[in-house]
Amino acid sequence: MYSEQIGLILRALDFAAVKHRNQRRKNQEASPYINHPITIANLLWNAAQVTDPVVIVGAILHDTVEDTDATFEELEQEFGKEVQSLVQEVTDDKSLPKQKRKQLQVEHAAHLSQRAKLIKLADKISNLQDMIASPPHDWSSQRKQEYFEWGKSVIDKIRGTHQGLETIFDEVYTQGIAQFSNSSSENTVDFY
Repeated sequence: MYSEQIGLILRALDFAAVKHRNQRRKNQEASPYINHPITIANLLWNAAQVTDPVVIVGAILHDTVEDTDATFEELEQEFGKEVQSLVQEVTDDKSLPKQKRKQLQVEHAAHLSQRAKLIKLADKISNLQDMIASPPHDWSSQRKQEYFEWGKSVIDKIRGTHQGLETIFDEVYTQGIAQFSNSSSENTVDFY
């Protein structure tokens, strides 16, 4: 059974690596996109001790339909209905405007399954950690702060999901807000 689970996780890593092969993160280094789902799976497995293979595979595949040519049908065929349904829960509808997608993430967060909430928590942690370490070069401090506030509004809807991940999120959130509010105050002029 254990070797089947490891095999499923490795197949998901291979699938995601192929699908995301030409994509880069928006950070300053333009790091390979595959680093993001690997980070999420690592957070879940090692920081949160979540060893449910459906959650780990869902984390690895969470952006494949949203950001690549992968389809839900393909995921179901390759990884089964449970994984496909989980990925579908955390996939934004890219046909909608960005602000609407962000609003829907907040509105739908509380209605996610426990498995999807775990992925959402790890995803937000990873995104905020990346923002602190290497933010997009063209984002103002205000835009970074707004991103952190939006991430918190999503996570606030799923509090009680996993104390350990929520603690990590809160630490990263606090660090980012402090960093970006200091950055924006350094750019202001005091007229007194």
